[in-house]
Amino acid sequence: MQNPSATRTTRKSRTTSIADTGRATSTTRKNGTTRTTRTTRTTRTTRILAATGLALASGLVLAACSGGSGGGGASDDLTATGPITIWYSNNATEVEWGKQMVEAWNAENPDQEITAQEIPAGKSSEEVIGAAITAGNAPCLVLNTAPSAVGQFEKQGGLVNLSEFPDGAEYIETRSGDLAEQYQNADGDYFQFPWKSNPVVIFYNKDLFAQAGLDPENPKLSTYDDFLATSKALVDAGVAPYAIQPAPTSEFFQMQFDFYPLYAAATGGAQIVEDGKATFADEAGYEAAGFWRDLYDQGLAGQEQYQGDSFADSQAAMAIVGPWAISVYGDMNFGSVPVPTPEATPADEVWTFSDAKNIGLFSACENKGTAWEVLKFATSEEQDGQFLELTGQMPLRQDLPTVYADYFAANPEYVAFGDQASRTVEVPAGPNTVQIMQTFRDAWSKAVIFGEGDVDAALDEAAATIDGLASQP
Repeated sequence: MQNPSATRTTRKSRTTSIADTGRATSTTRKNGTTRTTRTTRTTRTTRILAATGLALASGLVLAACSGGSGGGGASDDLTATGPITIWYSNNATEVEWGKQMVEAWNAENPDQEITAQEIPAGKSSEEVIGAAITAGNAPCLVLNTAPSAVGQFEKQGGLVNLSEFPDGAEYIETRSGDLAEQYQNADGDYFQFPWKSNPVVIFYNKDLFAQAGLDPENPKLSTYDDFLATSKALVDAGVAPYAIQPAPTSEFFQMQFDFYPLYAAATGGAQIVEDGKATFADEAGYEAAGFWRDLYDQGLAGQEQYQGDSFADSQAAMAIVGPWAISVYGDMNFGSVPVPTPEATPADEVWTFSDAKNIGLFSACENKGTAWEVLKFATSEEQDGQFLELTGQMPLRQDLPTVYADYFAANPEYVAFGDQASRTVEVPAGPNTVQIMQTFRDAWSKAVIFGEGDVDAALDEAAATIDGLASQP
């Protein structure tokens, strides 16, 4: 019999709260079942993610020049060809991939040569890119563009509308399928190229599970109640101070690694804002938030930030991460499962957060025609395969398990991620995305992590504020 102290606290009935707002409606989930949410999606929803709180230091000038362009006077001509400059991530495996991609392109296109470098150092990549836009010297392509920043970059006039290339939307949608829609803006245009994702799942330490007397091959983690009971067993056995330790800090993006994956899973793929209205103040949101509140209340998740990697250091028996972590935790005996849902959704139907990074083509680029061709070359089936092989991250491409069957056969630890990549949710679109996410995080930190006040009421209040932010240009 399950220990009552490990069970999920029953939340108060919400029979009137949603209906009273006048925004509830019955919608169909992406997995075919029904849920209650705010509004149905009747148009091509914009999902380019906006601003990352770009604190642009005045006078900051970056050295990298875009295809020989100095300043913001680049032509609007989408057919111009010639040399271009690109930036990519400073992640070692992505640098390795980037160098081989550039070498392959340059060998075949000596008159349209790529000059490549890692993104210059700064407080954040988004701040550096935003400053380059302001200075007018952004590179042609940045292969590490955060979806949460795109809306602000677009508002600055820094990005090229990829839909204006004759084959722009067609190429994007053929490659990424239905998931591409999440990366459109309010007008259904693409100001970012959907590139790669790191679907968020639960990693668990098999050795610690075995020490706690739990089955390490078939862990009971699929429902909220089972997850809580397993978490309590781990902590009670003394195998780790905490069952799981997501960062309890206040940065806006931390909601992507506690609430958002579970909300996506519980709703069959809902974003936290759809059609300009917050969706999360519903039963799925209350229940997911209540689950995390129970973990904190019962001492199964820590309220203080751990200085280090809590999973690698066995300070937590589980982690909520993506496929990038496989190489990081390669020496550990770990397993992975989808994030929990209220009623044990089958693994092949569970949605989660994407943790994507995309590609931006920037307005300061003189040779936009070359930049577009390079972008397509870098995201071809061959180069996507190279990227998968070298980084273990999932290209935002349809039918990954089929297209790269040999890779997944040789790397079975990535099979679940290849499947999960087809069911991922992005952050909401618009120039106020960061403010929206920060509003949510502030309410979450107070009510869920630190247990101050009523969880449902906190979500209601955050949703009302976010409705206002979502409506602002």
